[in-house]
Amino acid sequence: MNDYNLKEEIKSLGMTQKEFAANIGVAENTVSQWVRGVIDTPRWVPRMIELLHKEKKYEQAKKAFCNK
Repeated sequence: MNDYNLKEEIKSLGMTQKEFAANIGVAENTVSQWVRGVIDTPRWVPRMIELLHKEKKYEQAKKAFCNK
């Protein structure tokens, strides 16, 4: 997953590496190693990010709808 910019994806979620790690159930150190390219990012991570983006949009829509 060399062309995948994990650092930017995490930032686009509005999360820190620590928060991202907690959300996907891995150690913060593991995420740091993925970001730095020390170890390869697993193939399932982009899908998890996609799901987190959908969750974020859902929460925003729910908040907007319920607050009217």
